Amino acid sequence: MASPPTREITVQELRRHDQPGDLWVAVSGLVYNVSSFANVHPGGAKVLEELGGHDVTEEFYELHRAEVLTRPGRERLIVGRLAGSGPQVATGPISAVPFSEIAALQWQKSPFYTESHKRFQAEVRAFVDAELAPIAAAADLSGAYPDRELIRKLGAFGLQVCRLGPGPWMDDVEAMGLRLPGGVKPSEFDYFHEMICHMEVNRLGRPGFIDSLGAGMMISAPAIYNFGTEAMKRDVGRKVILGEVNSALAISEPFAGSDVARIRTTAVKTVDGRHYIVNGVKKWITEGCYSDFFVTAVRTGDDGAGGITMLLIERTDDVETTQIKTTYSTCPGTALVVFDNVKVPVENVLGKVNDGFKLIMYNFNHERWMIVQAVIAQARGAITDSFLWAKQRKIFGKTLIDQPVIRNKLAGAVAALESVQAYNEALTYDMCVAKDGPLGRRLAGPIAMLKYQSTRMGWLVADETVQILGGRGITKTGMGARVEGFKNFVKYAAVYGGSEEIMADLAVKQALRNFPVDAKL
Repeated sequence: MASPPTREITVQELRRHDQPGDLWVAVSGLVYNVSSFANVHPGGAKVLEELGGHDVTEEFYELHRAEVLTRPGRERLIVGRLAGSGPQVATGPISAVPFSEIAALQWQKSPFYTESHKRFQAEVRAFVDAELAPIAAAADLSGAYPDRELIRKLGAFGLQVCRLGPGPWMDDVEAMGLRLPGGVKPSEFDYFHEMICHMEVNRLGRPGFIDSLGAGMMISAPAIYNFGTEAMKRDVGRKVILGEVNSALAISEPFAGSDVARIRTTAVKTVDGRHYIVNGVKKWITEGCYSDFFVTAVRTGDDGAGGITMLLIERTDDVETTQIKTTYSTCPGTALVVFDNVKVPVENVLGKVNDGFKLIMYNFNHERWMIVQAVIAQARGAITDSFLWAKQRKIFGKTLIDQPVIRNKLAGAVAALESVQAYNEALTYDMCVAKDGPLGRRLAGPIAMLKYQSTRMGWLVADETVQILGGRGITKTGMGARVEGFKNFVKYAAVYGGSEEIMADLAVKQALRNFPVDAKL
């Protein structure tokens, strides 16, 4: 980190640098020489020429996010501090902006978070801020698939194994040469650690880029570890976690979304009984365009749930993937996957033949819970940016935050967010102490209800924060980027992993199983 500037520059000296080729401006107490930067300024040199020689703090924050000042190379433009501006306000790792963090990190006395969780959070945030935040916006906008070296870096840091949560993969941490962030031991890693990990990544607020970092891996690798052979775990599972190869979950089809039992992709055993020949189409497969392996639902038996088997299919020339363009970035390679006479060894069956429907259902609770963490974190990011914007944006002679209608919008969004977070923490604690974690039938209904409520909350937060940011809230770059990103993402979350309608119905139907037969109004 660069040392703070010691040279003091008076207002009079600042004003002397106001001509093309000699332009100084002050922002938040620091004076910048933008002479050489003027010609590459995105808004053109004229803007800087008009403002040269002045303190432009107010104008700067009308147009730019604070992170613009911390980009690499910006420190070389600093020539000193503006006299009388006061000391710079230090920004710590935990933000003091209201509701920008989990309450337990700011002010709340919570029974759920220990020093282990806080050490873990600090190290994960430092990694995300250093390795992911600087590239997130450009990658999301370009739509480029993730660099393999970046995914390996995530694996080596331990981010990928942590995003899978507690499970048998934690037994392989030492064998894979990994260390968990914060020095957390695999034996003490729990669902609150995992929650923190998901939330720290999703703070980036670039949903396409975020999903490109392992969304497919997180819902496919558990099947390899839970139901695969020892060879699969060793030769594929570990490589997926270390970022050496990519994997995706291939279940949804043009004819079968939430109704998984209707899948049509077939796997027919060869005459010699050593292979399956797979034919069919999968659709909306996250990370499918660049995955090396597909955990795939196929039909090996009769119609319905009883005829489904899960296969681990390696990419070959007979596996064709095509990018599907959706409402967010193409980064995560959402794919149409066509299997055309793909030859798969019978050893690649996950679990038992015709028992695949149970395997599909096995991880659904955890997948839905993961989606909730993404919704909450991105909603929190949108609310944070709305608070910051409302404090600095002036309209009709007042800041936005001085308008009662804006405070009302913020209050409604925050109340919805924090109520879902409270429900989330209660269920996460239940997952930590339950024998089967989130995988048992008992938590299926509550987790479904949590997912339903989280996306309902997301709609409200997206609506209010877009209104607060105005035009910036529907612009992919600049001040409202996280708000615009969340606006698009929340509809995704309301559909994948089980639609809102399915979630609500499941939650109520499961509750009715325990309805007392003699209860009367």
